[in-house]
Amino acid sequence: MDVRVEIVDGPLGAPGDPARPGGAGAIVVFEGVVRGDEGGDPIDALEYEAYLPMAKNQLEALAREVGASHGIAMMRVEHSTGRVPVGACSFRLTVASAHRAEALEAMGEFIDRMKRDVPIWKRVVGPIDR
Repeated sequence: MDVRVEIVDGPLGAPGDPARPGGAGAIVVFEGVVRGDEGGDPIDALEYEAYLPMAKNQLEALAREVGASHGIAMMRVEHSTGRVPVGACSFRLTVASAHRAEALEAMGEFIDRMKRDVPIWKRVVGPIDR
């Protein structure tokens, strides 16, 4: 299985053309975009902090584990650190598999476990923080 993990400072740029592994009939891309509110209160941005060596290692290990359990051909994980303004992408997960069901199941499991287990934290930056 092909696994790639990238942690970048600031918002993620436009997605590149995903690799198309042989035998993959489904390529699913999820983008996490910063909403304009958090709990009903307006915000300007999210500020992400990570313990980089551990976060990158854990993202890669998680991608390999989830990918293997769902028969995934490729997983690409991209996550931001630093300030990400409203409307910008802070997380992107690309999953390629033979069929869509496996890709969608792997994507959901990966995101749930990442939010729970990987040392990446967010802080709300609101109008009051200016």
